[in-house]
Amino acid sequence: MYQFDISGGSKAELYRDLLAALDALTVDERDPIANMANAAALVWEYLPDLNWAGFYRAVEGELVLGPFQGKVACIRIAMGKGVCGTAAAERTTLLVEDVHAFPGHIACDAASRSELVVPVVSDGRLIGVLDLDSPEPARFDAEDAAGCEALVALLASRIG
Repeated sequence: MYQFDISGGSKAELYRDLLAALDALTVDERDPIANMANAAALVWEYLPDLNWAGFYRAVEGELVLGPFQGKVACIRIAMGKGVCGTAAAERTTLLVEDVHAFPGHIACDAASRSELVVPVVSDGRLIGVLDLDSPEPARFDAEDAAGCEALVALLASRIG
């Protein structure tokens, strides 16, 4: 159906190519779950050293598991709790080098060592969060955060 050439260039090139691929995958699709599912699969396929990639949706004041790739996950997360709940409540990207040092970390997968969470906001309304976990400590950096923020900015209106 789609053939993407996401090569082994720089991290900036990788995120630029991921953004183009996500745009192509979601531009004509109106179903938010389908778009989240394809976004999670795309990120999972092309970002190295992940053990989880997916979405938690904001539903009635809490985060509820959405489309993802990886091991089974926590189903509900309270706003303000753990990395996902904190990022959602504060509506700010959280890049955590060592999840075990994060106060109140929720260990859905004990193998996770670092995490990147980006809130998804559309028209001022919290839609959910994009959550990436890695078994590698300090896996994510500012370039990953900026790249994932760009992905979420594109996707927000397509899942909101």
